[in-house]
Amino acid sequence: MKIDILTLFPEMFEPMKQSIIGKAIEKNIIDINLINIRNFSKDKHKKVDDTPYGGGAGMVIRPDVVYDAYKSAATEKSKTIYLTPQGKTLNQEKVKELSQEKHLILLCGHYEGIDQRVIDEIKPEEISIGDYVLTGGEIPAMVIIDSVSRYVEGVLNADSIKEESFTNNLLEYPQYTRPEIFLNRKVPEVLTSRKP
Repeated sequence: MKIDILTLFPEMFEPMKQSIIGKAIEKNIIDINLINIRNFSKDKHKKVDDTPYGGGAGMVIRPDVVYDAYKSAATEKSKTIYLTPQGKTLNQEKVKELSQEKHLILLCGHYEGIDQRVIDEIKPEEISIGDYVLTGGEIPAMVIIDSVSRYVEGVLNADSIKEESFTNNLLEYPQYTRPEIFLNRKVPEVLTSRKP
């Protein structure tokens, strides 16, 4: 799976090189490409935002820089997602659906958001990770990458995702390991009486 991330802060994605995702990148199962929206600014100071029409606090990301960044990555087979509080809330069903895509483009907003005209033009699917506000779309993009990559073939052993929480709308059962007794709390007998 190829994932292009359109962001003003590519350095925020350093953690994606760790753990399971890092191994998937090393094995070329997942290809994460960071595209700095600021590189598409035609302003000599690389400015990408401006004050909102109609007034109000904060700044809005300009449509031209977002559109040019998007066009640098988009193909006919790309699935584009805009991470925004206005989007439909991410759930396990959507995660599994997205894992079947060959190419995702994740658009990270920042400040007061992105000029609506470019959103209307590129028509991304809008996804939220919950009913709260973050400083930008970078952390939600990482949530999408982490959750979706688990279902990309070859990232995890198939048995690892069979009984996970939210599979068949259920939560996973409590887990135990050694030592058998910890702070006077024993592993349930039903588990210790079973032969491995």
